[in-house]
Order: sequence, then structure tokens, then C-alpha cells
Amino acid sequence: MAMPAAEIETLIAAALPGARVTITDLAGDGDHYAAHVEAPQFAGMTRIAQHKAVYSALGGRMGGTLHALQLTTAAPTS
Repeated sequence: MAMPAAEIETLIAAALPGARVTITDLAGDGDHYAAHVEAPQFAGMTRIAQHKAVYSALGGRMGGTLHALQLTTAAPTS
């Protein structure tokens, strides 16, 4: 079952207020996405901790409803 890009964006934005989230459907099938998440909460966090925060925001949907997510994260620079 495919997951709409808008739902991914909504879940991440709700868990990380102030985040800038960009979702790209990589295969046009609603199962393979790339996400770039820039969030103030990421300041001082390791890349692994940032990714864990995003996966937590998805509430266990990774590997189920959401098949693949190519993830890049960053803290705002200004």
C-alpha cells in the first residue's frame, strides 16, 4: 500500500515544529521517496540521532506502509 508524500511531510512537520521538509517521489509509485529535513531540533545532534528523530516521527510506518525513504537531514545554518 502506497503512502502519499503529503502524509509523510505532515507527520514529520508535526513531530518537528519549524522543520522544512521536502519530499520527492523517486519512482512515481508512492513507495520510494527521498526526504530532506532541515529542523532546528537537529542542532547539536549526530546524523544518526537526526535520522532516528525522523523515523520516530513516522510512527513505525517505515518498512510497512512506507517501503523506502532516502533521508538527508540538517540543522539550519542561519
